[in-house]
Amino acid sequence: MDKPKFGVFLPSYAFQTTKTAPSQIFNRICDVVLECERLGYDSVWLDDHLMYHDNPVLECWTTLSALAAVTIRIRLGTMVTCSGFRNPALLAKMAATVDVISNGRLELGVGAGVQKEEHQAFGFTFPKTAERISRLKETVEITKKLWTQQKASFTGRHYQIAEAACEPKPVQQPHPPIIVGGCGEKFTLKVTAQLADRLDFGYLPTMEQYKHKLDVLKNHCTQVGRRFEEIEKSAWPTGQIILASTQKEVDAKVQRLKPKGISRKDYEAFSFVGTPDHLEDLFSLYAALGVTHFMLFFADLPETDGLKLFAETAIKTRSP
Repeated sequence: MDKPKFGVFLPSYAFQTTKTAPSQIFNRICDVVLECERLGYDSVWLDDHLMYHDNPVLECWTTLSALAAVTIRIRLGTMVTCSGFRNPALLAKMAATVDVISNGRLELGVGAGVQKEEHQAFGFTFPKTAERISRLKETVEITKKLWTQQKASFTGRHYQIAEAACEPKPVQQPHPPIIVGGCGEKFTLKVTAQLADRLDFGYLPTMEQYKHKLDVLKNHCTQVGRRFEEIEKSAWPTGQIILASTQKEVDAKVQRLKPKGISRKDYEAFSFVGTPDHLEDLFSLYAALGVTHFMLFFADLPETDGLKLFAETAIKTRSP
């Protein structure tokens, strides 16, 4: 079995409040990313929001570029880039540039976008699901062409390029991994079957749901003539992670982090609350399904207690 890989999700809302000075947001993100690198995590992942309520939000690709220049080993990803926010040829060029700056450490997660208000606020159209997924598919197709062909041309329903050259090419060969994010069974998983290097369904509350999505994806692979085994499996074994060494410390963390007005039972329904041993038991169940990439969202970010405890228990002891 492949050695498990652990990625840390760093959403914009984990680093900002209305009281945070905008100039300090990147410093906080950078500190956590450097700590993740030091602790041995395999990757960090930024989300792609242009606005989040009234809080300041850094644009993810310019942030990734800055992180690429100050890190050495850790891989850098988007979970996920919204395909509707950028022309796909420009996105491919941006992503290739980040891969070059990072010396081959980019992972491109891409999705169709789900925030209607955000699209409309910034002047982007927000068509129905089928059209958004169609645009997503063309975005991935154009990206692969620009990354692998000397001169790329493409004529689709939504986008066109003609003899476009993306130089320099990405460092990674044949190209950086492309992760299609989403679990829509009719449209999104078909694109995953056709074009993705790795799947990412996002967080699903039960393992039964995860298994069901795998079965749907497998059927799509059969229909499009692709081997299901070619697609790497990623999983979010839980929503947020509240991790501590003892039950007493766990209880104190929950008391501090749980939003007011939500019962502990409801809070724990979509979160892991416990000690490292119990979390590793959960990982082993997904690993038995062939999952090799685990996405982690620590509820105490930008504090690093959870990050450190997980690294000391799970990362240092993982099998080669």
